[in-house]
Amino acid sequence: MAWFSREKAGVEAAEGEKRLRTEGLWLKCEKCSQIIWKKALDENLQCCPQCEFHFRIDARTRLGMLFDGEFEEFDSSMVSVDPLGLDAAYKDKLKTARQTTNLSDALLSAAGALDGRRVHICAMEWKFMGGSMGAVVGEKIARAIEGSVEKRAPLIIISASGGARMQEGTISLMQLAKISAALMRLDEARVPYISVLTDPTSGGVTASFAMLGDLNIAEPGALIGFAGPRVIEQTIRQKLPEGFQRSEFLLEHGFLDAVVKRSEMKAYLARSLKFFCD
Repeated sequence: MAWFSREKAGVEAAEGEKRLRTEGLWLKCEKCSQIIWKKALDENLQCCPQCEFHFRIDARTRLGMLFDGEFEEFDSSMVSVDPLGLDAAYKDKLKTARQTTNLSDALLSAAGALDGRRVHICAMEWKFMGGSMGAVVGEKIARAIEGSVEKRAPLIIISASGGARMQEGTISLMQLAKISAALMRLDEARVPYISVLTDPTSGGVTASFAMLGDLNIAEPGALIGFAGPRVIEQTIRQKLPEGFQRSEFLLEHGFLDAVVKRSEMKAYLARSLKFFCD
């Protein structure tokens, strides 16, 4: 029986190697449940080839999709501290988030060319503590706005956030007013600001800069709102309409100017900036 056991073990090892080689090559669409080859998903800008469901993507990938080539990153060394000491584990959470995302905080700020036009783009990173907005995110956006005013470069902010960062309490909430006031100065300088809302955009981010663009556009199917639909249902004790707080629902009810597919986003932004600036 020894020869049989060794042969059987060899078969099991081979099968294990086969599973190892194929692991991570296929994904299941969250909307249509279609099994997707990862390479096909990459080629389709992380959108399902079957139903066009838009998977979440990281901030650096978004910038790579919009800028013509290389871009200059700003304030990359700026990091959050624990100003209130409300959460004993906050510093550890920040450290883990930095290691996971290779970012200093939940926003990447950069300048470069979009269809030949210099622009400043801020992209939020969902994987960094749910894209939460603390003092660093607020300061980086404020500096980006100041840079846009100085250089007269249009500003684009791509939101993906659960809202204000609760570990920073009132300091995080102060960023809403701080950014809104800075955007007013941008408006007075007659420099365009386009807000791109992606899945999800909620809380204090929605209540401030995400909905203050000269043009507010969103990706298909993005969840956008202040409180989540489950919280609202529990509060008002009513069933919400189908598709409530999704991009298409908000467009239909006048809260958005457009819903744009990821594959068409750069061209749409280029046309919009041409309208605003030329």
